[in-house]
Amino acid sequence: MPGVRGWLGHVKKGAAGLGERRARFRAQREAEAEAAEAWEEGGPPQAPHGPAGTGARDPAAAVPWGVRVAAEAGWRFLVLAATVWVLMRVIGAVRLVALAFVVALLVTALLQPTVARLHRRGLSRGAATALTATCGFVMLGLVGWFVVWQVLDNLDNLSDRVQEGIGELKQWLIDSPLHVTEQQINDIADSLSDSVGTSTSDITSTGLQGVTVLVEVITGLLLAMFATLFLLYDGKRIWRWTLRLVPAAARPRVAGAGPPAWRTLTAYVRGTMIVAMIDAVFIGVGIYFLGVPLAVPIGVVIFLSSFVPLVGAVVSGALAVVVALVTDGVFTALMALMVVLVVQQIEGHVLQPFILGRAVRVHPLAVVLAVATGGTIAGIGGAVVAVPLVAVANTVITHLRAHPAGAVQDTGPPPG
Repeated sequence: MPGVRGWLGHVKKGAAGLGERRARFRAQREAEAEAAEAWEEGGPPQAPHGPAGTGARDPAAAVPWGVRVAAEAGWRFLVLAATVWVLMRVIGAVRLVALAFVVALLVTALLQPTVARLHRRGLSRGAATALTATCGFVMLGLVGWFVVWQVLDNLDNLSDRVQEGIGELKQWLIDSPLHVTEQQINDIADSLSDSVGTSTSDITSTGLQGVTVLVEVITGLLLAMFATLFLLYDGKRIWRWTLRLVPAAARPRVAGAGPPAWRTLTAYVRGTMIVAMIDAVFIGVGIYFLGVPLAVPIGVVIFLSSFVPLVGAVVSGALAVVVALVTDGVFTALMALMVVLVVQQIEGHVLQPFILGRAVRVHPLAVVLAVATGGTIAGIGGAVVAVPLVAVANTVITHLRAHPAGAVQDTGPPPG
């Protein structure tokens, strides 16, 4: 009997232990359920106490989950902002070299298909590069000479017509409903004359600054020419060398983003050049038939200004209208304004979507901000190169998001 009583005691003790384990398991399940609900409502469960054995509350446990996430994102954003700021400072210090290289990239994107076509037809790489670059530079020189010749040839006639146009404008203001008197016009003219006379020193300093700018422009053009020659001749090797600067883990993705970025840049340069040529031809022909002098130089200015999206078209169109107003009167200026508006509407609603298509997808707000930022950092040159840089960056980011790390990439160099 003592053996039976001992066996029954062991059974009771085992049943009690089993009940305790079931109770602990049930409490653990309830704690996990509460933790899951707390996670869904406001973040991960917070430990009520600090390190084991101290009994103190953890200060971080009092910080809400959203504030923690904002802090984590905030310091990373500060690091990125500091990196961009340092990069902008470096670019600003070597602004001339950076602009010259970007211009060389744009010219290379325009001329590279011709070099590749000549190379496929049997010419060596060097001969194709030399022939293409020589023809391109000669054409630019001839255009510049023709513009200067037109300006000098029409200078005397332009001066006479400006005097006549000012007289007609003065008479129109007197006869208009604005009730402007001749004395008021003379007072304004005298004020302008006095301002010019008292600002002689400022005008002189501005002229000296203009000489400095001219020297910088010539230096930048020479740098761009040399960089263009090397990019046309040895673009693939330069691209492979650039990839060596990228960490090995990220190199396949960067290499895969190169060809679509180059295609975007080529499409932008070609499309912008075609649109600028159409604007210059149609506006130039329109103001020529209206009898506005210097129609050819104005057309060239319109062509060059069209490489600055949005802003360039407005400024060049305003120049054509002002010249028409000063030389031929109000009616001719209104007709010139109509020509400019019609051409720009056709450009914005037909030419840009049709020629550029989906190759360059940049929102108009991004275009405005890019032009403003580029102009603030590097003047006119920055405004010209800002939009293609944004278009290329957009293509690269889209490609990297579509091809995450670990995917197979096309590591071939961009065309060139």
